Amino acid sequence: MEHDPEQDQHHFPYHLILTFASLVIIVTGLKLGAGLFIPVLLSLFIAILCSRPVKWLHGRGVSVNLSILCVLLVVALVSALLIWMVMARLGDLVDQLPEMEQALAEHYTGLLQWFDALGLPFDAKALQEALDPGMMMDSLPSLLGGIGNFITQLGIIMILVIFILYETLDFPYKLAQAIKQPHGSLARFTQFSRTLQRYLLVKTVISAITGGLIATCCLVLQVEFALLWGVLGFFLNFIPNIGSIIAAVPAVLLTLIMPEGGIVKAAILSGAYIMINFVLGNLVEPRVMGQTLGMSTLAAFMSLVFWGWLFGPVGLFLSVPLTMSLKILLDSHPDTRWLSILLGPNRERRRRAREGLSGD
Repeated sequence: MEHDPEQDQHHFPYHLILTFASLVIIVTGLKLGAGLFIPVLLSLFIAILCSRPVKWLHGRGVSVNLSILCVLLVVALVSALLIWMVMARLGDLVDQLPEMEQALAEHYTGLLQWFDALGLPFDAKALQEALDPGMMMDSLPSLLGGIGNFITQLGIIMILVIFILYETLDFPYKLAQAIKQPHGSLARFTQFSRTLQRYLLVKTVISAITGGLIATCCLVLQVEFALLWGVLGFFLNFIPNIGSIIAAVPAVLLTLIMPEGGIVKAAILSGAYIMINFVLGNLVEPRVMGQTLGMSTLAAFMSLVFWGWLFGPVGLFLSVPLTMSLKILLDSHPDTRWLSILLGPNRERRRRAREGLSGD
């Protein structure tokens, strides 16, 4: 039997190579254009979150211009209040930072010397030299500079939000006129919009409750900068898996080195962080969202890594909404639906678990 080289070429997966090359080009373009895409993405998700109250006001007889103005004024006032609180607390933190760093260095130096006295393999002197009290002071200018750049971009983001809100109100009508059979596209757009709005709304409410409980616990334990840790907990709760851990570190360290603090108070505060995030993140949030998220834990974590690498801190905050958008897009076409299934949760295993519990 003769070997047919044309048959081998026919079976060679050229379409996979083209798909992979296209993905590489798209990811490279997104990475190089991150400075342009980040404000657009933030504006898009803020506009999606604001579109529901705008439509609600417009449905009750308020004009479109006044509806958008009222919603954006509320968003601007809340944002300004949060920024003022953070900047004021950061100013106080900067003033007390040298004393706090010195107390932290002395605390850990004594702890390491105690380990050394017990014969444990710790070089206290070397670690004391490595613990530079000026390290945090050197990083503060870049941190404050980043906050300043973000505040500068807020004006551009708010302008983009206004234009996007006007477009979202008319988008279904434009889509109906542009496509011959718009029913499927309109249904997918409606599903995408409602799913994303529900996720962002629920996540914002849960994050606000998380921040309020954290600030309350810090006030009860007399931890300094309690409002700052509450605001930090609110924002970092949008980052899945690791956001709560990052939010707890500075507050627990501060409690550890405070004169009125110590190991006991730090342990109590750590337990409070764990309890708050366990109850709200693992019990309340999944029950309220139901199947809204529709993502496996592995997919959520991998999306955190990927979007964080691609867009930096903004990618961490938007990792789940971006992956949800991608999943809905993949689910809309038969050729890519298998990728959407891989990103989704194992519903069959959950169904069997529920049946097993009900059978018992």
